[in-house]
Amino acid sequence: MKKRSFPSLPVLLVDDETAFLQSAAFILNSTNITNVVLCDDSRRVMPLLSEQAFSAIVLDMSMPNVTGGELLPQIVRDYPETPVLILTAVDEVITAVASMKAGAFDYMVKPVDEHRLVTAVRNAVDYSQIRNENILLKQYLLSNRLDNPEVFSSIVTQSPSMRSIFQYVEAISGTSLPVLVTGETGVGKELIARAIHGASGRSGNFVALNVAGVDDTLFSDTLFGHRKGAFTGADYERKGLIEEAAGGTLFLDEIGDLRLESQVKLLRLLQEGKYYSIGSDHPKLTDARVVVATNCPLETMKEKGSFRKDLFYRLQTHNINIPPLRERKEDIPLLIDHFLERAAEKMGKPKPVVPKELPVLLRNYPFPGNIRELEAMIYDALSRHKGNILSLESFRERVGQKNFPIPLAEERETREVEVLFPDPLPTLEMTEELLIAEALKRANNNQGIAAQMLGLTRRALNNRLSRSRREE
Repeated sequence: MKKRSFPSLPVLLVDDETAFLQSAAFILNSTNITNVVLCDDSRRVMPLLSEQAFSAIVLDMSMPNVTGGELLPQIVRDYPETPVLILTAVDEVITAVASMKAGAFDYMVKPVDEHRLVTAVRNAVDYSQIRNENILLKQYLLSNRLDNPEVFSSIVTQSPSMRSIFQYVEAISGTSLPVLVTGETGVGKELIARAIHGASGRSGNFVALNVAGVDDTLFSDTLFGHRKGAFTGADYERKGLIEEAAGGTLFLDEIGDLRLESQVKLLRLLQEGKYYSIGSDHPKLTDARVVVATNCPLETMKEKGSFRKDLFYRLQTHNINIPPLRERKEDIPLLIDHFLERAAEKMGKPKPVVPKELPVLLRNYPFPGNIRELEAMIYDALSRHKGNILSLESFRERVGQKNFPIPLAEERETREVEVLFPDPLPTLEMTEELLIAEALKRANNNQGIAAQMLGLTRRALNNRLSRSRREE
């Protein structure tokens, strides 16, 4: 497999000292910044920029022919989207400050510390990638387009909020920055992670790991692998999942359950792009993109100290929050049909007719288990199915509405329901009419479902409707 270059747009190093260029390129390559272009003649800089785009430019201030001080304002004017890092001598700090005011992204003092060089270049590349993603996202939102709709074919939806997520996925797909996917249990976080991988065009594998309940030793061994003889029982060398994900995507699910000692190792992986197998002193580089998911409130965990702040902010570069099913009820009819067809195929049964009451019934259920819960409902109903039309009985059992029970008086008193009343207060008769009208609206005029929502029998609701019509 061909190794993926990072970043996708190269970093341009400009200095008249060839030895420095080669040394800097070697340092960057050793930290997985492999897409680097060297230029030892400052007169070639502007022609190079006119020929191709760069993620960042490292520019020496003191060069013959054309100085960095002369090039900087031209680059800032003509290529404002490209961050420029200035190289200065120890006695040129005042010049460096002036360069920052003129539009430079950052500056470094020669001789440049290796860590400082890598950190500054990575920060500039990250800035460039985020800037480009924001531009792309604006274009997507204005045009309402999807360039690769087939990537999202496994996600059944007609929700505008989900389409916005698809557009965001396409906008961020080309970079290597980590992505945090959040949402309640059962909303389809792994499907979104796979869509991110598909939209990225990466040639490597999509490798998934659920880190819930995994201790630090097992996490390190599973993710980074080990050398033969690294510990008792290590009879052979083992490749970790991060190596299997080379050129692709590593998906870590339930990241909120990751232990603190393991969080440190994940942070180092994200920051430096390198890791150590257990028992090895030699670092390995990775170009795998990391996507993580959780249903835990990481913001709260961060404040309590159970999730590292530095890792939290690193993962927050891109955050996709998937809305629960109750907030995209327009998807329920599509999902019913989708899961029913799939279940019928797996069970070897003919696909039954869906009663028109079913979508209405389910649209008024909060679905704490989200799409996964709906799928389980469909499979359970079909396993019991015998006739031509799918029975509603199992659904009523699952949503707690079998026989439409009327809540007891003490139950009604203990329920906390916030209602905003107008001024002046409506009469009881007016309130009853409004409440019945709203229930019928939500139930799509199905009186049986409306009655159960109101805690009435169907007959009691009919009596109230008849009385109202007589009074009119």
